[in-house]
Amino acid sequence: MSEKYVTIPKENGSINISEEVIASLVMNAINETEGVSGLANTAGNELAELIGLKTVQKGIKVQVSEGKIIADAIITVQYGQNIVQVAQNVQDSVNSAIVSATGIEDSEINIHVSGIAFK
Repeated sequence: MSEKYVTIPKENGSINISEEVIASLVMNAINETEGVSGLANTAGNELAELIGLKTVQKGIKVQVSEGKIIADAIITVQYGQNIVQVAQNVQDSVNSAIVSATGIEDSEINIHVSGIAFK
C-alpha cells in the first residue's frame, strides 16, 4: 500500500490516519466475524490483480479518495455457512469498525469470497 492518509480537519490542525491503520481495523473486524474462515492468502493472481492487491497474502486493500475510504477484502467462508449472509456481516462489521475508530461514515466495503474452508 502506498502511504496515503485519511485526513480529518480539526480546529487546531488535522488528524491523519494511514491506510495501514485502516487495513488493520478491517483485518480485525473480519477475523471477529462469525462464519469467516480467514483472509484468503492463496487467492488467484487474476483476482488479486483485478482489485489491485500488491500483496496477496494480506488479502486486504485500502484506498482513500476524497475523504472516502474504499476497502477490498478477499475472504474464505466456513463450510455450511450462508455465503451471502457472511459477506454481508463482514461488510457491516468492517463499516462499524471504521466508523467507530475514525468517525468517517463515507466508505465502500467490497467483499470477495474466494473459497470455502472445510473442516
